[in-house]
Amino acid sequence: MDALYILLLAIIGAITLLFIILDPLWDITLSLRAILSPYLRTDFESDLVKKYGQWALVTGCTDGIGKEYAKQLANRGLNIVLVSRSPEKLSTVSQEIVRTFNVKTKVIVADFSKGAPIYEKIRLELGNLEIGILVNNVGSQYTFPMYVGEVPEKTVWDIINVNVAAVTMMTKMLIEDMKARKKGAIVNVSSGAELQPLPLMTLYAASKVYIRNFTRALQREYSNHGITIQHVSPMFVNTKMNDFSRRLRTTGWFVPNAESYAKYAVSTLGKLDHTTGYWTHGIQYFFVGMVPEWIRITIGHRLNKSLRKEYYSNQQPVQTNC
Repeated sequence: MDALYILLLAIIGAITLLFIILDPLWDITLSLRAILSPYLRTDFESDLVKKYGQWALVTGCTDGIGKEYAKQLANRGLNIVLVSRSPEKLSTVSQEIVRTFNVKTKVIVADFSKGAPIYEKIRLELGNLEIGILVNNVGSQYTFPMYVGEVPEKTVWDIINVNVAAVTMMTKMLIEDMKARKKGAIVNVSSGAELQPLPLMTLYAASKVYIRNFTRALQREYSNHGITIQHVSPMFVNTKMNDFSRRLRTTGWFVPNAESYAKYAVSTLGKLDHTTGYWTHGIQYFFVGMVPEWIRITIGHRLNKSLRKEYYSNQQPVQTNC
């Protein structure tokens, strides 16, 4: 009887250990795939048009990651629909893409912070154009780390309308057409901020959790309909979104520029359902995810307090309330 009891405990212990280590092992597998995948298939760049369609739509495409995503997709032969709020910047990016990559472009002026009314306009301007790849990149961020009570009301609504509503409505607009064609790809760009509650970036980080959960559930809903749905979670990238910190505007080993980041990220499309988009980010994401949440919250809080202090120290006149 004692032997049977010990055997039962051993089995329960083994099953418990398996469940404990399963997620970390899976994360290791994903990290290795993220690092190696761009080098495993040399023919991948010519596959995107055939696999998904002739047109890609990129939101938030006039700067940073979105602009470079559009260029990388154009470099692979896709025509590009550019959707953003600045007519002047859209025109500049459109001309650059046409001139450099000899593809077609279509420009749609839309300010996602305006909420519901813009989507019918986008739908009408798209007409019958078949979108093979949708890149939900547009995002809104704090101007610098702030306590929730300090965040301007406009910024609150911008984060909700841009980070949450845009990814939802653009996906809803196009996914049923992809389902009917049994092909297409949706790339939802989130952030490493999704990994934990993030004091002083509270609203921003919470909106990225929405994107992660929305995308992961969407993958299951449409897994049998021939649609690639990719969750992309970059860590720090040297873009204008991080203008509040000189440290984050310095390109380095773990902080790539937008061009390097997008080139790598696009190469994972169709290979990885979840990726950080850059191999050193995959390493960071894995090790951060291994740390208990309360430690991640503490470290994130301290980092943002440091970035907040840096922001104030760079203002003139110098402000001391930090």
